[in-house]
Amino acid sequence: MRFGVLGTGHWARAVHATALAEHPSAELVGVWGRDLAKAKALGAEFEVPGYGDVDALLAEVDAVAIALPPDVQAPLAVRAAEAGKHLLLEKPIALDVAGADRVVDAVRAAGVASVVFFTFRFRTATSTWLTQAGRTRLAGGSGSWLSSLAGTPFASSPWRQEHGALWDIGPHALSLLVPALGPVVSVQAGAGLRDTVHLVLTHESNSASTVTLSHTVAPMSTGIEFSVHGDAGRLVLLPEVDEPVAAFRVAVDELTAAAVTGGTHPCDVGFGRDVVAVLEAATRALASGCREPVGD
Repeated sequence: MRFGVLGTGHWARAVHATALAEHPSAELVGVWGRDLAKAKALGAEFEVPGYGDVDALLAEVDAVAIALPPDVQAPLAVRAAEAGKHLLLEKPIALDVAGADRVVDAVRAAGVASVVFFTFRFRTATSTWLTQAGRTRLAGGSGSWLSSLAGTPFASSPWRQEHGALWDIGPHALSLLVPALGPVVSVQAGAGLRDTVHLVLTHESNSASTVTLSHTVAPMSTGIEFSVHGDAGRLVLLPEVDEPVAAFRVAVDELTAAAVTGGTHPCDVGFGRDVVAVLEAATRALASGCREPVGD
């Protein structure tokens, strides 16, 4: 499958383009960027053209991998789907449900395949954990992702600075707890120091889960842990954050399989849209101080 990368930032270069260039069956055809000079420079690293005209790149590919801020990604995903291109998207797929719905509608109308790169979902340990969770009746769960963006390539990201950990790493938490415990129907939220947020999620199964997220803790306080509990005890997952390129290669394989078979991937844009709906409800809950329903 021939891929174009949309984006020229750190993640586009270090993960998307690198994984595609090394992939045994996918082909990296070109790179598009809002800054043509940056697109050409990144393309040169991988010996492919850089494009300033997105339609020119779309004409050369079967699929696009998008590594751009969510508000930029969403309209480009719609444009690519309408051009008949399969989509490998970053999370969140948009910054509101209306934008996410437009992506979903375009994908379904075009009949293209889609995968959202919830990184943990493309690791063997996560698949094993979810399989084990599915074998027992669960009562609830919890998750904690405490990180420090200071000094990382993401520290200067404007959309992360504006929307914080809730919208950046919150999707990863939901990508684990929702398949384990079921769809979220309501959210309570409380703000901690800086961008720290604490969520209580009520699931359709009548179970509940709690999530703590932060990008602004002290370096010695960082860590990631998720768990679910039920009749068979407590199942703990310590997600792997290293080697995102390996996880992205799996995502490429699974998008290709969905495109060939016409199947629907568990992490498609429909799931991505449901994640945005929970995040939007959490944002309302932070503002109102009340439990907020998750919209249909």
